[in-house]
Amino acid sequence: MGLHTKAIHAGLQPEKHHGAVSVPIYQSSTFAFPSAEEGAARFAGDSEGPIYTRLGNPTVQALEEAVAELENGRGAVATATGMAAVSAVFLAMLNQGDHIVSTAPIYGATRKLIEDRLARLGVSSTFVPAIEGPEAIRSAIRPRTRLIYIETPANPTLDLVDIEGAAGIGKIPLVVDNTFAGPHLQRPLDLGADVVLHSMTKSLNGHSDVVAGVVVASDPAIIRSVREAAIAWGLTMDPHQAWLVLRGIRTLGMRVERAQANAIEIAQWLEGHPLIEWVSYPGLPSHRQYDLAKKQMSGPGSVLAFELRGGIEAGRVLMNNVRVITLAVSLGGVESLIEHPASMTHKENVTPGLVRLSVGCEDVDDLRADLAQALEMVAQARAKAASLDGR
Repeated sequence: MGLHTKAIHAGLQPEKHHGAVSVPIYQSSTFAFPSAEEGAARFAGDSEGPIYTRLGNPTVQALEEAVAELENGRGAVATATGMAAVSAVFLAMLNQGDHIVSTAPIYGATRKLIEDRLARLGVSSTFVPAIEGPEAIRSAIRPRTRLIYIETPANPTLDLVDIEGAAGIGKIPLVVDNTFAGPHLQRPLDLGADVVLHSMTKSLNGHSDVVAGVVVASDPAIIRSVREAAIAWGLTMDPHQAWLVLRGIRTLGMRVERAQANAIEIAQWLEGHPLIEWVSYPGLPSHRQYDLAKKQMSGPGSVLAFELRGGIEAGRVLMNNVRVITLAVSLGGVESLIEHPASMTHKENVTPGLVRLSVGCEDVDDLRADLAQALEMVAQARAKAASLDGR
């Protein structure tokens, strides 16, 4: 099936839910057994019936089936947050004394988890620049390396990592954070990755009203291990949360394609603006990995980064003067969001004047006009500063 059809129908089995064409919210902490024998069978794993929502829930299961189908995986584990998905993978796949190789930049909270929390548990790490690709990853491998972790496109610089090239290095499992692209634009498991994860807070949900995560794998054994870790550490998902994400997924393709079309226009317009130093967006031929983007992605997505002439002060003026675009962290929603990574979400591998823009589904003319008037305020502020300096 095509991606639009998958997004609308994945995980939906009306015969399991009394014919409901929208999966019901099974808002129950526990589930009755029809007999003592059936209860024992469920605890033994011989029956698939529900027991207790921390262990599994029909609404959550429907969401897991949907995302696994979208990513062409063999199973999925839904989690309470995106960071819970990252944590579940690390807890399931790493032990004391192990080593992880990660590309950089990655989401700031993930890097802190690796460098701080995992280090306290005896897991060491090496970070290599994403732009240097698989050869840099290969050179960082140690005898105790047990995991390769990449994020592509990278947050917030939009650098890419060659997924196919990173897969199979030393037969070490490859984990890909696919949040920026999403399954509509990139499917890492098809390119050789072992595990793919998402913050479903972003484009999979798409409405900025849920925090959620998911882990998908090509090997059922990995899924079992991740599920055990998620259950043991209390990282699992609430059914109402799952229902909201399922509802968001039904419009995934339409939202992603509309936002992406807007982003392409905005990126091209910004690239020609005199106040913009550079624009990083995989859909622009000027992106240094444009060919790789075309190879492993079916579209460049809706997030872009750019550097303003005037650095951090120019960025502050810009963000304080947008009116349609919202000054907030996160991405992948129907609304456009703008933020300053160096002072908000990232401390490593970003320049002081970098601005991240998640383009939404508004009318593109309104977004362009909003940026134009905000950039005019930047120009006025710079002119005023220059005048004062000249006194």
